[in-house]
Amino acid sequence: MTNAIADRFNVSVTGEGTKQIIFVHGFASNKHTWDWVVPHFIADYQVMTFDFIGSGQSDYTYYSQDKYRVLDGYSDDLIALCEAFDWREVICVGHSVGGLISLLASIKRPDLFKKILMIGASVHYMKDETYDGGFTRQDIDQILEMMEMNYSGWASFLAPVALPESVDAKKTRYVEDNFLKSDPEITYNFLKVTLLMDYRSLLPAVTVPTVILQCSDDSFVPLAVAEFMHNKINDSVLHVLTAKGHYPHVSHPDETIAVIKTYI
Repeated sequence: MTNAIADRFNVSVTGEGTKQIIFVHGFASNKHTWDWVVPHFIADYQVMTFDFIGSGQSDYTYYSQDKYRVLDGYSDDLIALCEAFDWREVICVGHSVGGLISLLASIKRPDLFKKILMIGASVHYMKDETYDGGFTRQDIDQILEMMEMNYSGWASFLAPVALPESVDAKKTRYVEDNFLKSDPEITYNFLKVTLLMDYRSLLPAVTVPTVILQCSDDSFVPLAVAEFMHNKINDSVLHVLTAKGHYPHVSHPDETIAVIKTYI
């Protein structure tokens, strides 16, 4: 079973330690987005990286639009990985929607997780009268329409927004290449599910200690979202990074590594 599920999710496990940590990638990404981070943890941890179904080198035959029409399909997969490898007391470090998926998994199975660290995560991307999610419904419709009409143009537009080119042009191209390598239909579905979901009501149900890592200037997730989550999650810490953008583990790995180590 372990080999089968490892192949399905393109799992890599490395490291010498007895404690366990899983790095969970975000939207239109894959496990290699953690390549700048993982080597700094393998001396002290068993480290798992993997590709969500429909991402990277996962087995796309397991993709089901029905299963993944909500994020619970992805959180169930994360739980299945922990069970298949018999990992308990797991620390999860999740980027963007990967952070939220990790949090949802911890609500369902708190016995599996020791701590959740979310980098640039959001529980809801739309603004309303009392909440600033960063986007209006019109904004979201325009993003999805751009993606449908011109996928490569959408990728080229979004990458420098996610990771400012002034930081490192090569890394910006890396993020853009990840976007372009992603399956357009699956990526569209994943983005639509992500931008339209609303998990705000579940935050009081979180019992696993949670660390919210937020870039000082994130084009996709306002600081107000991180503060909202911090206020709603009982056992949580909010740490604002000096890094800007949405991919600090790519653009500013040294700061990201240091902060992760501080909280685990």
